[in-house]
Amino acid sequence: MRMTEEGLALIKRFEGYRGKAYRDATGIWTIGYGHTSMAGAPAVAGGLEITREQASEILARDVATFTRDVKASLRVELSDRQFSALVSFAYNVGTGNFRGSSVLKAVNAGDLDAVPRRLQLWTKAGGRVLPGLVKRRAAEAQMFLDASSMEGPPPPVEKLDGKPLHKSTTSLAAVISALAGIASTLLGTARETAGVFGGGGMAIVAVVIMVAAAAWIIRERRIKSQDEGV
Repeated sequence: MRMTEEGLALIKRFEGYRGKAYRDATGIWTIGYGHTSMAGAPAVAGGLEITREQASEILARDVATFTRDVKASLRVELSDRQFSALVSFAYNVGTGNFRGSSVLKAVNAGDLDAVPRRLQLWTKAGGRVLPGLVKRRAAEAQMFLDASSMEGPPPPVEKLDGKPLHKSTTSLAAVISALAGIASTLLGTARETAGVFGGGGMAIVAVVIMVAAAAWIIRERRIKSQDEGV
Protein backbone atom coordinates (compact mmCIF):
# COMPACT_ATOMS: atom_id res chain seq x y z
CA MET A 1 0.00 0.00 0.00
CA ARG A 2 1.40 3.36 -1.00
CA MET A 3 0.35 6.98 -1.36
CA THR A 4 -0.41 7.78 -4.99
CA GLU A 5 0.22 10.97 -6.94
CA GLU A 6 -3.55 11.27 -7.28
CA GLY A 7 -3.93 11.20 -3.51
CA LEU A 8 -1.20 13.81 -3.08
CA ALA A 9 -2.90 16.01 -5.67
CA LEU A 10 -6.17 15.69 -3.76
CA ILE A 11 -4.51 16.95 -0.59
CA LYS A 12 -2.91 19.86 -2.45
CA ARG A 13 -6.17 20.80 -4.11
CA PHE A 14 -8.19 20.99 -0.91
CA GLU A 15 -5.50 22.38 1.39
CA GLY A 16 -4.41 25.05 -1.06
CA TYR A 17 -1.09 26.84 -0.93
CA ARG A 18 -0.64 29.62 1.61
CA GLY A 19 2.78 31.27 1.71
CA LYS A 20 2.08 33.18 4.94
CA ALA A 21 1.10 31.66 8.27
CA TYR A 22 -2.60 31.90 9.09
CA ARG A 23 -5.06 30.51 11.61
CA ASP A 24 -7.35 27.81 10.29
CA ALA A 25 -11.05 27.38 11.12
CA THR A 26 -10.15 25.99 14.55
CA GLY A 27 -7.59 28.72 15.32
CA ILE A 28 -4.45 26.62 14.68
CA TRP A 29 -1.51 28.29 12.98
CA THR A 30 -1.10 26.80 9.51
CA ILE A 31 1.08 27.37 6.47
CA GLY A 32 1.89 25.89 3.06
CA TYR A 33 -0.39 22.98 2.16
CA GLY A 34 -2.10 22.64 5.53
CA HIS A 35 1.10 22.20 7.58
CA THR A 36 0.86 22.75 11.34
CA SER A 37 3.41 22.47 14.12
CA MET A 38 1.78 19.19 15.22
CA ALA A 39 3.05 17.58 12.01
CA GLY A 40 6.65 18.51 12.80
CA ALA A 41 9.13 21.10 11.59
CA PRO A 42 8.92 23.90 10.85
CA ALA A 43 7.02 25.27 13.82
CA VAL A 44 4.31 27.62 12.61
CA ALA A 45 3.68 31.02 14.15
CA GLY A 46 2.46 34.40 13.02
CA GLY A 47 4.81 36.07 10.56
CA LEU A 48 6.27 32.86 9.11
CA GLU A 49 6.57 32.81 5.31
CA ILE A 50 7.62 30.06 2.89
CA THR A 51 7.82 29.62 -0.88
CA ARG A 52 5.68 27.22 -2.90
CA GLU A 53 8.71 24.97 -3.38
CA GLN A 54 9.31 24.87 0.37
CA ALA A 55 5.63 24.14 0.93
CA SER A 56 5.85 21.14 -1.43
CA GLU A 57 8.89 19.81 0.40
CA ILE A 58 7.18 20.17 3.77
CA LEU A 59 4.07 18.46 2.41
CA ALA A 60 6.13 15.52 1.15
CA ARG A 61 7.64 15.03 4.61
CA ASP A 62 4.28 15.37 6.34
CA VAL A 63 2.56 12.94 3.99
CA ALA A 64 5.34 10.39 4.51
CA THR A 65 4.69 10.57 8.26
CA PHE A 66 0.93 10.20 7.84
CA THR A 67 1.45 7.34 5.40
CA ARG A 68 3.41 5.41 8.01
CA ASP A 69 0.83 6.19 10.72
CA VAL A 70 -2.13 5.12 8.60
CA LYS A 71 -0.43 1.93 7.48
CA ALA A 72 0.40 1.05 11.09
CA SER A 73 -3.27 1.49 12.04
CA LEU A 74 -4.63 -0.85 9.38
CA ARG A 75 -5.33 -4.53 9.92
CA VAL A 76 -6.46 -5.19 6.34
CA GLU A 77 -4.93 -4.82 2.90
CA LEU A 78 -6.28 -2.04 0.70
CA SER A 79 -5.67 -0.87 -2.84
CA ASP A 80 -3.35 2.10 -3.30
CA ARG A 81 -6.29 4.39 -4.09
CA GLN A 82 -8.22 3.31 -1.02
CA PHE A 83 -5.12 3.77 1.10
CA SER A 84 -4.49 7.22 -0.42
CA ALA A 85 -8.05 8.31 0.41
CA LEU A 86 -7.45 7.37 4.04
CA VAL A 87 -4.11 9.21 4.14
CA SER A 88 -5.83 12.35 2.84
CA PHE A 89 -8.49 11.98 5.51
CA ALA A 90 -5.93 11.45 8.28
CA TYR A 91 -3.85 14.38 7.05
CA ASN A 92 -6.90 16.60 7.42
CA VAL A 93 -8.26 15.42 10.79
CA GLY A 94 -5.00 14.39 12.46
CA THR A 95 -3.57 10.99 13.36
CA GLY A 96 -5.26 10.87 16.76
CA ASN A 97 -8.71 11.55 15.34
CA PHE A 98 -8.11 9.06 12.55
CA ARG A 99 -7.19 6.27 14.95
CA GLY A 100 -10.33 6.84 16.98
CA SER A 101 -12.65 7.36 14.01
CA SER A 102 -15.48 5.14 12.89
CA VAL A 103 -13.87 5.30 9.44
CA LEU A 104 -10.91 3.25 10.62
CA LYS A 105 -13.16 0.93 12.61
CA ALA A 106 -15.22 0.19 9.48
CA VAL A 107 -12.10 -0.46 7.41
CA ASN A 108 -10.53 -2.83 9.94
CA ALA A 109 -13.87 -4.64 10.33
CA GLY A 110 -13.90 -5.24 6.57
CA ASP A 111 -17.05 -3.14 6.15
CA LEU A 112 -15.66 -1.12 3.24
CA ASP A 113 -19.11 -0.17 1.96
CA ALA A 114 -19.66 1.86 5.14
CA VAL A 115 -16.52 3.97 4.71
CA PRO A 116 -18.05 6.68 2.46
CA ARG A 117 -20.89 7.21 4.94
CA ARG A 118 -18.49 7.39 7.86
CA LEU A 119 -16.35 9.94 6.04
CA GLN A 120 -19.36 12.23 5.71
CA LEU A 121 -19.51 12.48 9.51
CA TRP A 122 -16.30 14.54 9.41
CA THR A 123 -17.44 17.75 7.75
CA LYS A 124 -17.36 20.11 10.72
CA ALA A 125 -14.69 22.47 11.99
CA GLY A 126 -15.21 24.86 14.87
CA GLY A 127 -18.64 23.36 15.45
CA ARG A 128 -20.07 24.12 12.03
CA VAL A 129 -20.28 22.32 8.70
CA LEU A 130 -17.83 23.71 6.15
CA PRO A 131 -18.61 23.39 2.42
CA GLY A 132 -14.93 22.74 1.72
CA LEU A 133 -14.91 19.76 4.06
CA VAL A 134 -18.12 18.42 2.53
CA LYS A 135 -16.47 18.50 -0.90
CA ARG A 136 -13.26 16.98 0.39
CA ARG A 137 -15.03 14.08 2.11
CA ALA A 138 -16.98 13.46 -1.10
CA ALA A 139 -13.75 13.39 -3.12
CA GLU A 140 -12.12 11.00 -0.65
CA ALA A 141 -15.20 8.79 -0.65
CA GLN A 142 -15.22 8.71 -4.44
CA MET A 143 -11.55 7.74 -4.53
CA PHE A 144 -12.21 4.98 -2.03
CA LEU A 145 -15.29 3.73 -3.92
CA ASP A 146 -13.62 3.78 -7.32
CA ALA A 147 -10.85 1.63 -5.97
CA SER A 148 -13.23 -0.91 -4.43
CA SER A 149 -15.63 -1.19 -7.36
CA MET A 150 -15.72 -4.40 -9.37
CA GLU A 151 -13.72 -4.32 -12.62
CA GLY A 152 -14.51 -6.07 -15.85
CA PRO A 153 -17.75 -6.52 -17.80
CA PRO A 154 -21.00 -6.96 -15.88
CA PRO A 155 -22.23 -10.53 -15.43
CA PRO A 156 -24.63 -11.79 -18.13
CA VAL A 157 -28.31 -11.38 -17.41
CA GLU A 158 -29.89 -14.67 -16.44
CA LYS A 159 -32.68 -15.64 -18.83
CA LEU A 160 -35.46 -17.77 -17.35
CA ASP A 161 -33.87 -21.21 -17.01
CA GLY A 162 -30.42 -19.81 -17.79
CA LYS A 163 -30.63 -20.14 -21.61
CA PRO A 164 -31.29 -17.55 -24.29
CA LEU A 165 -34.95 -17.12 -25.06
CA HIS A 166 -34.84 -18.88 -28.45
CA LYS A 167 -32.97 -21.92 -26.95
CA SER A 168 -34.99 -22.32 -23.76
CA THR A 169 -37.29 -25.35 -23.81
CA THR A 170 -39.36 -23.78 -21.07
CA SER A 171 -39.83 -20.63 -23.12
CA LEU A 172 -40.68 -22.60 -26.26
CA ALA A 173 -43.24 -24.65 -24.37
CA ALA A 174 -44.84 -21.47 -23.11
CA VAL A 175 -44.95 -20.02 -26.64
CA ILE A 176 -46.48 -23.23 -28.05
CA SER A 177 -49.13 -23.23 -25.35
CA ALA A 178 -49.93 -19.62 -26.10
CA LEU A 179 -50.23 -20.38 -29.83
CA ALA A 180 -52.55 -23.28 -29.11
CA GLY A 181 -54.77 -21.03 -27.04
CA ILE A 182 -54.76 -18.37 -29.74
CA ALA A 183 -55.60 -20.95 -32.41
CA SER A 184 -58.53 -22.22 -30.38
CA THR A 185 -59.80 -18.69 -29.87
CA LEU A 186 -59.41 -17.86 -33.57
CA LEU A 187 -61.31 -20.97 -34.61
CA GLY A 188 -64.25 -20.10 -32.40
CA THR A 189 -64.20 -16.51 -33.55
CA ALA A 190 -64.05 -17.61 -37.19
CA ARG A 191 -67.12 -19.77 -36.75
CA GLU A 192 -69.02 -16.88 -35.20
CA THR A 193 -67.92 -14.61 -38.05
CA ALA A 194 -69.10 -17.13 -40.63
CA GLY A 195 -72.49 -17.30 -38.93
CA VAL A 196 -72.88 -13.54 -38.87
CA PHE A 197 -71.85 -12.87 -42.44
CA GLY A 198 -73.23 -16.12 -43.86
CA GLY A 199 -70.17 -17.25 -45.77
CA GLY A 200 -66.96 -19.27 -45.39
CA GLY A 201 -65.00 -16.71 -47.42
CA MET A 202 -65.52 -14.01 -44.85
CA ALA A 203 -64.52 -16.46 -42.13
CA ILE A 204 -61.25 -17.19 -43.93
CA VAL A 205 -60.52 -13.47 -44.27
CA ALA A 206 -61.26 -12.96 -40.59
CA VAL A 207 -58.94 -15.84 -39.63
CA VAL A 208 -56.12 -14.44 -41.76
CA ILE A 209 -56.47 -11.01 -40.19
CA MET A 210 -56.51 -12.41 -36.67
CA VAL A 211 -53.54 -14.73 -37.35
CA ALA A 212 -51.55 -11.74 -38.59
CA ALA A 213 -52.52 -9.79 -35.50
CA ALA A 214 -51.53 -12.68 -33.24
CA ALA A 215 -48.17 -13.03 -35.03
CA TRP A 216 -47.50 -9.32 -34.55
CA ILE A 217 -48.30 -9.57 -30.83
CA ILE A 218 -45.98 -12.54 -30.40
CA ARG A 219 -43.19 -10.71 -32.29
CA GLU A 220 -43.55 -7.60 -30.11
CA ARG A 221 -43.45 -9.68 -26.95
CA ARG A 222 -40.32 -11.49 -28.13
CA ILE A 223 -38.58 -8.18 -28.90
CA LYS A 224 -39.54 -6.81 -25.49
CA SER A 225 -38.27 -9.96 -23.81
CA GLN A 226 -34.92 -9.66 -25.58
CA ASP A 227 -34.62 -5.96 -24.70
CA GLU A 228 -35.38 -6.61 -21.04
CA GLY A 229 -33.11 -9.63 -20.89
CA VAL A 230 -35.83 -11.95 -19.68
